[in-house]
Amino acid sequence: MMNQDKELIDLFKGLDTPAVSDAMDKLGIPGQCLGIKPLEHYKETVVGPAFTVKYVPCGQPAGTVGDFIDDVDPGDVIVIDNDGRIDCTVWGDIMTQYAGIRGIAGTVINGVCRDVYRAIDENYPIFSINHIMRTGKDRVEVASVNQPVAVGTTRVAARDIVVADANGVLAVPRNKAREVAEIARKIESAENEIRKMISQGMTLREARRLMGYHQLQTKT
Repeated sequence: MMNQDKELIDLFKGLDTPAVSDAMDKLGIPGQCLGIKPLEHYKETVVGPAFTVKYVPCGQPAGTVGDFIDDVDPGDVIVIDNDGRIDCTVWGDIMTQYAGIRGIAGTVINGVCRDVYRAIDENYPIFSINHIMRTGKDRVEVASVNQPVAVGTTRVAARDIVVADANGVLAVPRNKAREVAEIARKIESAENEIRKMISQGMTLREARRLMGYHQLQTKT
């Protein structure tokens, strides 16, 4: 992982996806990966640069389905685009085990996974449309890596910053990461002040008014 990757990851430490999503809305940046759900209600936020993978229906003879993982750096988030297919998997227990061994931060799938017990037992973060047992071997193959892919309606480019937690998944364009993180922290700070105010007896309406709550995520 490059030093710049680590610097960008650090910008998002302590933030969750709601704050980052609000910041992206304020800046008019699309990035919410709609329809992608966490396998579990993870307590930690996953942040890392995207290693993108594009799958397509396989040819004859069929190509490979998972060997790309040897090229993924520790701390990266694998982002797989299988065109939203829910009829065959592109991630299973061996991939989960190996990703954990290599220190990969997590996996986002525009499609489905399987062997969910392994991911849950090993606390490996997976975010996908759903899960099913049917293999992707002889059905799909890797067409490209580190090229732009689609997750829902969101474009994800290689090394974009992925932020994912129990609420869902965001892809922050790399060249906007600093600006997004800065605004997200301001939003989070304002909301923390509101929580403090109402805990001390102030009405929610007044606390929100004082902190400009209704304009926090409004596009400027």
